[in-house]
Amino acid sequence: MSEVSLIKSMTGFGSASGVSGKLEISIEVKSVNNRYLDCSVKIPRVYYSLEETIKSFVQSRISRGKVDVYVSIDSSSADDVVFKINRPLADAYVSALKELASLYDVPCNADVIEIARFPEILRAEKQETDIEQLGADLCAVLGEALSSLNDMRLREGQKLHYDISERAVKIDMLTVLAEGISSDTVAEYRRKLEARMKEILQTADIDESRILTEAALFADRISINEETVRLRSHMAQLREMLESREPVGRKMDFLVQEFNREANTIGSKGNDAAMSKIVVEMKAEIEKIREQAQNIE
Repeated sequence: MSEVSLIKSMTGFGSASGVSGKLEISIEVKSVNNRYLDCSVKIPRVYYSLEETIKSFVQSRISRGKVDVYVSIDSSSADDVVFKINRPLADAYVSALKELASLYDVPCNADVIEIARFPEILRAEKQETDIEQLGADLCAVLGEALSSLNDMRLREGQKLHYDISERAVKIDMLTVLAEGISSDTVAEYRRKLEARMKEILQTADIDESRILTEAALFADRISINEETVRLRSHMAQLREMLESREPVGRKMDFLVQEFNREANTIGSKGNDAAMSKIVVEMKAEIEKIREQAQNIE
């Protein structure tokens, strides 16, 4: 087994935080097993327009699993309210005050604070957020969270790699045992056939060619050579997948079905107790590999 596994589990957690202008961003990402990629995003309603941007970014980094992204955006420290002067209305107020002072020959001594108190002179407005910039900053923070998630998935993948590799070794050993039993069965069949023919014919002079023919037919009928050759080929593919840099979970799940097919055929050909015991052990290891493969991205 390689020192560092390249396969990834689908289970993990990651988080990161950052800023966009004066907005504080916090992101948590959780993932669990799933047949395909299923990404859901929880984000404040006012920023719903960024949901697809986040999903597309996740899709570029993760190929399989149920992924939940939780986005928190804190604007409490942002200067997001500005006051704007209603210039036409202010000009009209000042002009009217001057006209009033001139009309009644009194000083026009109103100061700016008094003018500002007139209705609609100052208007409070919420400062607009640069959505495009916020989206870019969100993706930067999300990238850090996904890197953290990826590290955890790789650590879990290392455990899966080790477990599957150990079970593959056991299957190799069981395959050798099955081949040995199959060979012994043919020899035992020939011995019994020869003894039976001597008993029936009551003579030691047995047609050797007939014995060889019957034994060959029996050997061909119970031969598991094709199955063990394919099983070893599948095992080699499994080990290649374990070293792959690409997501292999779904391919591995399909390959394990082929393992089961070969094991079932071996069991049907070898109908004695010893072979049945080996096949049961083999299928138990295959089933455990199948369960682990369903955890792999």
